[in-house]
Amino acid sequence: MSTAFPAEPTDAARGVLSISQITAQLKGMVEQEFGSVWVSGEISNFSRPQSGHCYLTLKDDAAQLRAVLWRGTASKVKFDLHDGLEVVCRGHLDVYPPRGSYQLVIEKIEPLGVGALELALRKLRERLEKEGLFRADRKRVLPRFPRRIGFVTSPTGAAIRDFLEVLRRRWSGIEVLVFPTRVQGDGAAAEIAAAIAQANRLADPLDVLVVGRGGGSMEDLWCFNEEPVVRALAESNVPTISAVGHEIDVTLADLAADVRALTPSEAAERAVPSADEVIGGVRMFEERLHGLIERRIEMLRDRTDALARRPVFERPREGVRNLSRQVDEIASRLKQAMQQSTQNRQSQLATFAGKLEVLSPLGVLSRGYSLTQRESNGELLSSSATVKVGELLKTRLAKGTITSRVEGVETT
Repeated sequence: MSTAFPAEPTDAARGVLSISQITAQLKGMVEQEFGSVWVSGEISNFSRPQSGHCYLTLKDDAAQLRAVLWRGTASKVKFDLHDGLEVVCRGHLDVYPPRGSYQLVIEKIEPLGVGALELALRKLRERLEKEGLFRADRKRVLPRFPRRIGFVTSPTGAAIRDFLEVLRRRWSGIEVLVFPTRVQGDGAAAEIAAAIAQANRLADPLDVLVVGRGGGSMEDLWCFNEEPVVRALAESNVPTISAVGHEIDVTLADLAADVRALTPSEAAERAVPSADEVIGGVRMFEERLHGLIERRIEMLRDRTDALARRPVFERPREGVRNLSRQVDEIASRLKQAMQQSTQNRQSQLATFAGKLEVLSPLGVLSRGYSLTQRESNGELLSSSATVKVGELLKTRLAKGTITSRVEGVETT
């Protein structure tokens, strides 16, 4: 009696996979499960060959993971990668079939604790702030009614369209000059700085210069944090508006510009007034002025009416008659005063005349007295001792004169 043994199952029946097949399955499972992952660790075995790719190993106390930064990603890193640096990475896991190993393809890398861009931004801000580029006293006031506005931005972006739309809605007749530049990527900062310088060299100067773009990630907006752009804004002779990104995005360009707008649309609102608001203001001023004029007219009318009610205007002849009566009264009082003054003067004169008559030598002569003078010189004689015998004398009486010769002199 013979015993039959079961046949050995084939490889296919046993589900035997080739190395390539199992690696492919693992690759699919890993890439599907770990399509995007954040990993932290310490860099070791870092290398950057001529290709520009970066190869490294991330490790912690218990394990390690190979990683790679392709050249495009590596060129955007703003800090130095080196062994021993603690980093946080975002990327996806990739299986490399020739070696049967897996690695992390890094899409974003930051120093542990503070992001690389934030760290670089903080250092640059502190340095430029010490130079005074962000001082509030450097900020200039925008002109109220600008004629020419420049905009440094991408001519194909949404920023210029939003800006022009709001500008046309608010105020017409504004000349807008677009200075086309790239607004993200390598070399964008140099182009923006050059455009700002060009806008300042125009023969017919601008009234306002806007620099900006729409929102984006920190990496997208990084050119507005670079030193050439910040210095160009700070050195601009034309008042500037920074209109970079959305409300949550703040760049160094915002700090250096004279005015910060949260969006390009708000930049248009800051640059020009609203025609409706201006017209409304003019109408309000017109109403106020009209009210002031009416009140002034009413006040003058009241004053005129008050003057018209005065007697001099209601009965003008009566006023003239009253004045004429007052003149007559004054003339009468003046005549009486003159007569009284004349009488007083005549009385005083008679008194003085009487006194003079009493004191007059002629009055004395009329009472029997006489005056004796030398005939030779008219000298009045008061003593016989001064007279010589034979001397001619004149004696004046009240009436007439006697001439005599001295025959003798008695001194007693």
